[in-house]
Amino acid sequence: MSRPEGVERILRNAAPHALFDKVRDVLAQRYGAHAVELLMADYAMTRLQPVTDLPDTAEPLSVHASAQGRAFGAQEAYVVTDRAGVTVHLPVSVRGDRLAVLSVGLPVDAYAPDRLGELQDVADALAHEILVAERDTDVFLRARRATRLTLAAEMQWQLLPGRSCSRPEYDLGGQLEPAYAIFGDCFDWSTSAGHLTLTVNNGMGEGIDAALLTNLAVSALRNARRGGLGLVDQASLADQAVYGQHQGRQYLAMLLMRFCLPTGEVEIIDAGSPRIWRLRQGVVEAVELEAQLPLGMFEDTVYTVQRFQVLPGDRLFFLSDGVYDVASPGGELYSLHALARAVTNTRLLPPSQVPRAILEELAGHRGQIDAEDDAMVVCLDWHGRPDTALVEP
Repeated sequence: MSRPEGVERILRNAAPHALFDKVRDVLAQRYGAHAVELLMADYAMTRLQPVTDLPDTAEPLSVHASAQGRAFGAQEAYVVTDRAGVTVHLPVSVRGDRLAVLSVGLPVDAYAPDRLGELQDVADALAHEILVAERDTDVFLRARRATRLTLAAEMQWQLLPGRSCSRPEYDLGGQLEPAYAIFGDCFDWSTSAGHLTLTVNNGMGEGIDAALLTNLAVSALRNARRGGLGLVDQASLADQAVYGQHQGRQYLAMLLMRFCLPTGEVEIIDAGSPRIWRLRQGVVEAVELEAQLPLGMFEDTVYTVQRFQVLPGDRLFFLSDGVYDVASPGGELYSLHALARAVTNTRLLPPSQVPRAILEELAGHRGQIDAEDDAMVVCLDWHGRPDTALVEP
């Protein structure tokens, strides 16, 4: 039998659109698999959509009520044994970003628990290759769709770095709603050896105008960040780009943050409506900041950096006004009491699952009232490094 690491080489040499076919062949030849299925998580993170031929997905399964969904939610292999044999459901993820589930059906005599690690290695290799393949094929992107995306939503999802990310110092997850018709809300992150840079954005307007505005601002922020500029210059460059294009007629609210991984110190520029809530030792509270002008509202706005400290065990929530300003049928804002309950109710979930859960509770708070704005939730768990101070400075 070939060494397991040879799978990576086989997948690298596969045609992008034939990646799943190659995985199926490898699993059949090496492990005797008689059934292999790849299910992509849809944009709303509520369904698992099988990759097939056309239109590249078949009948979906629920993330919440299926064996495959159990593996996806727990991010651990889940083994089911019945008369037909053994089916191993494996999470397909990259650095904490949950993409799919790989289900492998095996004869009973072909499965042994000590092979579980090898099968997970195949799923991990597949996850990395899917991210690369999506540059050259639409097969996996089409399979993620439970329905058609609006053009604005297409632009926004392509702009995201991912939907979750894990490092020893933190776990991070985000979600946008309505998933298939999002327009102005967006988030972005980038990590280095010493820092995590995180932005959450809320572009004004609706539809494609809001998506174009957000794309301009995020691209300008990335351009400045990748040019080695600090937070103030990043904000200033993006501010000038938006104002130069729209002359103050459109602007974008933003939180721009830089987390120091060794110390937990956060530099932040608060330029508008996205807000922060913190869960620390069971207490939910808003993080109060000095609000500055949104990007592009006026010419040559001067931005200043504020600072606060995160401690190991802190959980931060970054929310757009489409979340905290939503009113119940009785007129109570979500941020008044319901948000604190939702934060408490989801405290045992990992950050990759929290945004979806918060948005589901938001829908219950809204009742039958139609959403008037798109919504964004980003959740960050801060672990810090072993030498990080454990008391607030």
